[in-house]
Amino acid sequence: MSVDRRSLLKGLLACGCCAAAGASFAEGAGHGGGVHWSYEGEGAPDKWGDLQSDYKVCRLGAEQTPIDLVGGIKGEPGTARHDYKPMPLRIVNNGHTIQVNADPGSSCTVDGVRYELLQFHFHHPSEHLMAGKRFEMECHFVHKSASGTLAVTGVLIRPGAENAALKGVFDQLPAKAGAELRANGTIEPAAVLPTSGGFFRYMGSLTTPPCSEGLTWTVFKEPIELSPAQIQRFAALFPNNARPAQRRNRRFLIDAS
Repeated sequence: MSVDRRSLLKGLLACGCCAAAGASFAEGAGHGGGVHWSYEGEGAPDKWGDLQSDYKVCRLGAEQTPIDLVGGIKGEPGTARHDYKPMPLRIVNNGHTIQVNADPGSSCTVDGVRYELLQFHFHHPSEHLMAGKRFEMECHFVHKSASGTLAVTGVLIRPGAENAALKGVFDQLPAKAGAELRANGTIEPAAVLPTSGGFFRYMGSLTTPPCSEGLTWTVFKEPIELSPAQIQRFAALFPNNARPAQRRNRRFLIDAS
């Protein structure tokens, strides 16, 4: 990659981050209330943009998430350093996913900007594709900077061994939507992340209404594993809570091996 192109990419990422300052997010980056939206029927993803006026970017936006992670430009988009602390298990079924709320103190730093970890949640099946392949599940770590910009780290999930780091979560999944459950035990979010450093970086959006754009997305290439039993527990509650892949349009997708 030439110096000029690298500078251009950096500028585009910075501009996208600034745009996120006004992004609306309720109940953890878009998993909130308002006019009913869902993943099927009259509230299905292809209808989100028509449900209410502040959802129109779901239909009209040019930088929507998720996308198919393929054909990226090899480059060095900057670091994504995660500094996560052990925390109590605070789990909520918000009607759209299972979400684990974070205590203050955990963060990620992207290109020198610190983002506080707000929560992480799950999708079944995965929302992102990798070269056309959809994974069994996906985990999203949602972060917010002091200026209000958002950064999300995506972790793809495949069937395999039981995930010890997430055992406390998947053993205590709330069956019904409701208030936060202060569950037994603690969790170390750092232990959930893949050990390999390869990732994709691009500018995108919330994957649920209001689909606000201007988010910095980092998606790890290496998937983690959950046991089939752990996956089935989640799937029994949420058979499909994944938005279909969106058009990439003219966005840069940076492939950091």
